[in-house]
Amino acid sequence: MFKRKALKKFGFRLLIVNLVFFLVKFTVDHGDEEADLLVGGALFYYCSAFFLILFSWEINDWLIKRQLGSKGGLDIPGSVKIMGWSMAFIVPMSALIYYLGIFEFGHICKIDAENPALRFRIDFFRALLLGFTIIFFNLFYHSVKQKNDLERRMGELQREAMTSKYKSLRSQISPHFLFNSLNTLTSLMYEDRDLASDFVTRLAASYRYILDNKEEDVVSLEKELNFLDSFIFMMNVRHEGSIRIRTKIGVDPQDYLIPTLSLQMLVENALKHNYFSREKPLVIDVHTVGKIALVVENTLRPREPEGESTKLGIRNIQKRYSFYTKQEVTVEREKGLFKVTMPLLGKTMVEAPILSAS
Repeated sequence: MFKRKALKKFGFRLLIVNLVFFLVKFTVDHGDEEADLLVGGALFYYCSAFFLILFSWEINDWLIKRQLGSKGGLDIPGSVKIMGWSMAFIVPMSALIYYLGIFEFGHICKIDAENPALRFRIDFFRALLLGFTIIFFNLFYHSVKQKNDLERRMGELQREAMTSKYKSLRSQISPHFLFNSLNTLTSLMYEDRDLASDFVTRLAASYRYILDNKEEDVVSLEKELNFLDSFIFMMNVRHEGSIRIRTKIGVDPQDYLIPTLSLQMLVENALKHNYFSREKPLVIDVHTVGKIALVVENTLRPREPEGESTKLGIRNIQKRYSFYTKQEVTVEREKGLFKVTMPLLGKTMVEAPILSAS
């Protein structure tokens, strides 16, 4: 793998050397002295271009790696410093090559210039321009690569954070439900054993549902409604006719999804924050609005607050929905009703990265 990468890198740089050399060669006016020199000393100019371009590239790569190792990234001051150091290597090397090629070994390199000093200045400054261009574009490439790597890593970290946060949100769902149900069951065992038996059966079915679906991000509306039936039975036993929960679903519940245990959380939220009795029962309605939303609304008779409400249940549901859709979970208080409207999720809407991540 390393050899293949190195060969690919060398091949690309060799291609750049050839493009630069032939671009210079064929864009020079063939009627002047420079054109004649390029033809006569073609091998020398090709070899010098090959060496200087690769030398500039490798020096610049080495300086960039040092910067990344010591500072952790490229910034403007660091890039300027790298460019300065790169040119500090290239200037004397270019001067040495063209001085030797023109003044000392001109006959070997087949460079017979009428004005060697002019020839040297032209070649030297052209080499500096090419070196500067290579360094600039190499720095630009590494800066873009660094930016893309940072964006990719930030995206990965964000997905990991979202997944971790989502799992934390799901873990908040069931503890109160189990605790309250066990308290109710303890009382029933001394009052009505037959009802206690039915309660145990419903509790077992409910907790089986929780265990089977605790790793599911969403479930079908049908499953959630079936669980709600058992939940309603247990709530009626616990509160002895003080609550009425009615459902009216106008869609095929198999075709739509909602976050797991969101209905139970909203019902418990209504029980927690409202006063109710047999004389003034708490009425909770669960119904659909067309094929776009599911509404849970209850009569609003707020309890005297023991402290400021944290609204964790509602925020939990809102955050969980935010993983799948831009449609918001809305909360309204109107005409003595508290209403929460949740979008109905189509099965294609939940095919999101969070599913694979979780």
